[in-house]
Amino acid sequence: MSNTPHALAEEFPDKIEVISRLKQENAHFARLMEDYQEVNDAVHRAETNIAPTDDLHEGEMRKKRMALKDEIWKMLSAVD
Repeated sequence: MSNTPHALAEEFPDKIEVISRLKQENAHFARLMEDYQEVNDAVHRAETNIAPTDDLHEGEMRKKRMALKDEIWKMLSAVD
């Protein structure tokens, strides 16, 4: 497991099995997961000054991360 904050397994700990299942069964969901991880890693690198960026770009990345997380949550909450 990663120590990068906001990992989806940490954000939705009660949905780990659903995440795993959807990731294998639904190509769109798998792509959303990849996009989320990519943006989340970039935000983490910016926040820790590994790959610093200006405040505007960091804010845009955070907005994109939130939009992806919202879409992922909608898909997760539709499955039981």
